[in-house]
Amino acid sequence: MRFVYVLDQDPEVRKSVTRLFGNHPDMMVRTFGTGASFLAAIASLDPGILLLELEMPDMSGTVVLDALRAQGDDRIVPVLLTGATTVPLVVRAMKTGAVDLVPKPYEDDVLLAMVETAFARLATNRAAALVESEARGKIDHLSGRERDVLRRLFEGQANKVIAHDLSISPRTVEIYRANMMKKLGVRSLAESVRLVFAARWDLDDGEEHDWAEAPHLAASPRDGRPDYGKSLPA
Repeated sequence: MRFVYVLDQDPEVRKSVTRLFGNHPDMMVRTFGTGASFLAAIASLDPGILLLELEMPDMSGTVVLDALRAQGDDRIVPVLLTGATTVPLVVRAMKTGAVDLVPKPYEDDVLLAMVETAFARLATNRAAALVESEARGKIDHLSGRERDVLRRLFEGQANKVIAHDLSISPRTVEIYRANMMKKLGVRSLAESVRLVFAARWDLDDGEEHDWAEAPHLAASPRDGRPDYGKSLPA
């Protein structure tokens, strides 16, 4: 079952959209008349598409989008279904997370097509979230010392350098490295680097990394980062 949520103060719009998607047995529609009621229910909602009116009296659509963004909730993909004609308002909404715009009065086929595109986006989000969650779970199972070793390997340090930094023997580093790779389920350092980026996890200070900056994919000697695709530390 696929879920469509309609947030609009106009009951006629809510009824119209419900009738439209009611003809599709694989879709279920739930409607909300206020931004407050939608945000109050969001924790219990299944992943789905939000058809959102921007101009509402109690709480504007941009406030709702701001709340979704603040929560980091990518289970809900917003599509603007709005009569708003103010360009700056629409632009702000798109920058805040709305993925598309369907102006009122809407055409059935246009709205259906936009929602299908949004569902494809949702599927991509969910797949990425699953990969990230699984990768984070594996890293969370590492011991503190294994994380120390992984972070330094990630930075391009050789075993002897790691041993010196941590005041342990190179052989002990090899043992931690082998245990770390076993727990992560990887067979090479390149795979462990990919897993770190999939988790968007920085083992030093918890900051998130941009996958596009993965050193084994895009680094060069000029920027001072190791190129894991060309050489891996022993």
